[in-house]
Amino acid sequence: MELILKRIAKKKDYTIGHLFLRENGGTEVRGCENSSSQESRTAESNLVPPASIEAAPRTPAPSDRYICDTLEPTWRDYAHGGRKIKGCSAIPEGRYAVVISYSPRFKQWLPILLGVPNFSGIRIHAGNTVKDTEGCILVGENREVGKVLDSRKWVNALKHKIVAAKDRGEPVWINVK
Repeated sequence: MELILKRIAKKKDYTIGHLFLRENGGTEVRGCENSSSQESRTAESNLVPPASIEAAPRTPAPSDRYICDTLEPTWRDYAHGGRKIKGCSAIPEGRYAVVISYSPRFKQWLPILLGVPNFSGIRIHAGNTVKDTEGCILVGENREVGKVLDSRKWVNALKHKIVAAKDRGEPVWINVK
């Protein structure tokens, strides 16, 4: 399973994106660890029943399905000298493995991105404003300027999709563009 995060608005204080799902469309990159089936089963038992993730009109390719919107900290052009500010910078573009692991900070099972250069602990979690991101990716519905709403619903729906893919033995990736 591949998630595609397409950044659509790189503002001074925040970044808005659209999150798409491509099932069985990604290629596996070897060398990254995937979560164990026990971890996936444990994570699944902690989930709230997800909202339906159905196709929506904002698809970049016929095989990709729009899931929800994203909110990240400020985008920085790392390729041309942009400098990371801890907790205030969006991660660099790239393709990263995603697993579900327990977050002691959030006291719940959450998706985490692996292998992000110069970043660690990048989670996909609930929140509404850029102050809630703490350098991570928030999911929800961008119905207000600079915010995502209904974030918990979308985190739970996304966790359900990731756990289902892991239970099928599929690797999960996110391609940030």
